[in-house]
Amino acid sequence: MTHQVPTLTFPQACERLQTFLARSARTLLGIIGPPGAGKSTLSARLQALHSRQSQIVPMDGYHLANIELARLGRAGRKGAPDTFDGHGFRSLLERLRRQRDDEIIYAPEFRRAIEEPIAGAIPIFPQARLIIAEGNYLALDQGDWRPVAPLLDELWYVQVDPAVRWQRLLARHMQFGRSLQDAEDWMKNTDEPNARLIESTLPRVHFKVTQE
Repeated sequence: MTHQVPTLTFPQACERLQTFLARSARTLLGIIGPPGAGKSTLSARLQALHSRQSQIVPMDGYHLANIELARLGRAGRKGAPDTFDGHGFRSLLERLRRQRDDEIIYAPEFRRAIEEPIAGAIPIFPQARLIIAEGNYLALDQGDWRPVAPLLDELWYVQVDPAVRWQRLLARHMQFGRSLQDAEDWMKNTDEPNARLIESTLPRVHFKVTQE
């Protein structure tokens, strides 16, 4: 029998956050979805509801640097699972599980304007009761990503119309310098194979979430 993943509307997702914040321990929530699904947008909307009690930790900060991707021969597949430091992201989540009351933990941030990660750009404070980890491969059950999902209390998958997602991706690629043809080629050869891989992880998530 096919695993059916229940769907949360945005208001229902907001109500669920309240249950997380009522817990005695910190909650780590993972938000996944294919490229262009709106993971960052949903994460920001949720975080803004409880800005003093929550923080976002983006997986994109663990992109390998462009010079390292070139050395490995993976620059043309940037965004695939093996173009990130999965071990590093897992280690961050482990640290966040045991963060001391007097400790600030720093996470890297990906800057699209330069297409590079910046170390130590995100300070994560101990008073954050909810950590929203967002990225493509948090539910992936292979390679360096396999240990990540068990470190999260829940995993949500952002559900979006494929046509809307395609247009968002196209606009994003062109905004950051690609021609229409280059953007479409990248989406066909890189983004869409990654999207299919991410969709295959749906059986590991707890809920699908819409932004309506």
